[in-house]
Amino acid sequence: MLGGCDAVVLNPAGDVAVQQRDLVLIATALMLLIIIPVMALTVLFAWRYRKSNTEAEYDPEFDHSTMLELVIWSAPLLIIICLGAVTWTSTHLLDPYRPIERTAPGQPVAAGVKPLEVQVVALDWKWLFIYPEQGIATVNELALPVDRPVEFRLTGTSVMNAFYVPAMAGMIYTMPGMETKLHAVLNREGTFKGLSSHYSGAGFSGMHFPVYALQSNGFDQWVEKVRTSQAGQGKGKGELTRAAFLTIEKPSEYVPAMYYSGVQRGLFDRVVNRCVADNTPCMSDVMMHDRMTGGGDPHKMKVGEGNPPVNNTGPMHGDRTKGALEKSPEEIEVSPHQSLEPTPSNGAQDAGEMKNRRMSFLSIPQTPGPQTSGHAGAGRG
Repeated sequence: MLGGCDAVVLNPAGDVAVQQRDLVLIATALMLLIIIPVMALTVLFAWRYRKSNTEAEYDPEFDHSTMLELVIWSAPLLIIICLGAVTWTSTHLLDPYRPIERTAPGQPVAAGVKPLEVQVVALDWKWLFIYPEQGIATVNELALPVDRPVEFRLTGTSVMNAFYVPAMAGMIYTMPGMETKLHAVLNREGTFKGLSSHYSGAGFSGMHFPVYALQSNGFDQWVEKVRTSQAGQGKGKGELTRAAFLTIEKPSEYVPAMYYSGVQRGLFDRVVNRCVADNTPCMSDVMMHDRMTGGGDPHKMKVGEGNPPVNNTGPMHGDRTKGALEKSPEEIEVSPHQSLEPTPSNGAQDAGEMKNRRMSFLSIPQTPGPQTSGHAGAGRG
């Protein structure tokens, strides 16, 4: 019964989580303005108009009351308006992709303060944390400096997970081949709990980690401890190379904390683009290749030749592309499969023709640039 006494969501340690807690309390209070009177009036009406109470007014012809209609409709409408206003403003102010503008009430982020970047990878069934500024990485252990904004870049390698540190901020999902972001801060020292709040398989119950909120000097000492850790000694595992990542990526359960004293350059970007293994084309290169050539030979075709993306007249890769509803009529094009005559298939109409058995094939598009492998030179910047 005492398991519910640690109400960490209502007693957080970070300003973002505090604002989210306040939103929960405000929304609950606004809804209780309706719920409590309704519950009280239900009991009152049942008692007052019980069968044995012959003194209660009985009016079988009653069908309308303007005053009663105003109360019934105006009160919920006002509550919905208030909830809508609070939700709309909070949704934008607490957008996880939006950098935080303050570290605490009345304490705006000082000009020139750079957020600490932490790259998070959800594995089966453990968490990998990469600190690109410090050049280190850890598994199932996260340390953050107090009162310094933190920018999390998150991705995954397998099924969907949800990164959640209740004392710091709301949960954010991680998905393979995609990158999500979370901006947050911790305002007091302590050890807090982090976990995956989305079921992801057999080892899900062990997919949790400690979060250490440290003062600046304490965080520097922790970084130095990780950086000087030796492979094979305690938590030390040496340098996190692409080969080492492919090893820890394999499913394992209840993994103890591990330290990596170095990280191969560009590893996180390769994880996002699903090209950590050698001779695997990165998704960004494949998409750029298709965007530029329409699927043709990149060494023979010019930029923009080939089949363009369906109904896309927007900018090149890296910029925002207009949606269909934002385009003017003259910008809207017709997709190739709707405007061109269908091409004949590779098969044959004769029954039993072996050609029909060889209609599908698998080929990996050649991406621009040399295919390299190895240690530091193969990383993506």
